[in-house]
Amino acid sequence: MSAPGGLAERIDGAWTTLSPQEQRVAGFLRSRPDESALYNSSELARRTGVSKATVSRLFRRLGFAGSQEARELLRAQRSAGLPVVVSAEGDRLAAQIATDGDHLRALEAGLDRAVLRQAAVALAAAPRIVVIGLRSGFPIAMLLRQALAQVRPDVLLAPAPGQTLGEELAGITAEDVVVLVGFRRRPAAFASMLAGLSRTAAHVLLIADPSLRMPGHRLRFDVAIESTSPFDSYAAAASLISLLAGEVLLALGPAGAARVAAIDRAYAELGELEV
Repeated sequence: MSAPGGLAERIDGAWTTLSPQEQRVAGFLRSRPDESALYNSSELARRTGVSKATVSRLFRRLGFAGSQEARELLRAQRSAGLPVVVSAEGDRLAAQIATDGDHLRALEAGLDRAVLRQAAVALAAAPRIVVIGLRSGFPIAMLLRQALAQVRPDVLLAPAPGQTLGEELAGITAEDVVVLVGFRRRPAAFASMLAGLSRTAAHVLLIADPSLRMPGHRLRFDVAIESTSPFDSYAAAASLISLLAGEVLLALGPAGAARVAAIDRAYAELGELEV
């Protein structure tokens, strides 16, 4: 038997064919997708009050050879970005920090300094910057926009609430820069949007993870986001944003420093920040 899809989809598709005992196990798995990768057949039988044979029959009905194959599917889904607990053992905080450290060291080793400087010069010189981040890319895009707005004017975060990208990109010129941030589990239209942007006259700066297989972008920065937790970690991405914005400030020279000072004076006059 071959049943495509993830664990939840397989359960939903087979539900009406399952016995009451099998439905008990399936319901347990369906309601706890973030824990399912942790349990073998014996543990599932104990937790649901059924026999191990019932658990084995359920997995066969779902198209798996056994619980191990189902657990491997969940781990593969986690590797693709699905939030799933795949380990409950050990010091999870230490493992997370160690992984983030590995990603930061990989960023240092793999970052092309010449490309970083080219990107900074382009961002400093552009009449307008449009920063686009969808789904998990949005917080990183917002962080970049916030940093760049400290050192230069005309930095937009798109799309604005209630708008689509067409309104934001109309009038983009060959001197402008569009920054596109996209990490795994991207919207289905991401690739076509990137291809469309690449056909415009504007410079396109891409910040992504290695899962995006669209080579040929001169200004592209890849950061690792894998994590030992159920959720991806953006420590390296945030570090890249800090570094890139700092390079833009250096490229702007006195003009950047003057804007920083002007914004600081405005903060003080408006009483907007803690003292």
